[in-house]
Amino acid sequence: MKNDCLFCAIVDGEIPSTKVFEDELCYAFRDINPQAPAHILVVPKAHIASVAEVTEENAALAGHCLAVCAKIAVQEGLTGGYRIVSNCGDDAGQTVHHLHFHILGGERLNDHMA
Repeated sequence: MKNDCLFCAIVDGEIPSTKVFEDELCYAFRDINPQAPAHILVVPKAHIASVAEVTEENAALAGHCLAVCAKIAVQEGLTGGYRIVSNCGDDAGQTVHHLHFHILGGERLNDHMA
């Protein structure tokens, strides 16, 4: 597994996933422990540890991932709304240190963010 990164292994096809979307820059798949009826992760194919490592040089990639989040929300029929979450660091609950965006929806989500 490249860099011992779970999401790099998923992107590389070393670990199976349920693909929702893929292009040359990012990969999206269903979360194996969904926190909402729709729970999809969008990850860049390039390894960036978290939002804390987004720079001027790679910001376009992060922006592309967010645009893909919007595209997937339409594809998934999340017309009533959805939440996008990106945990940054251990104290925020980031368990896989590869930038990723959670798309959560499919029901009315509570107001509590944690």
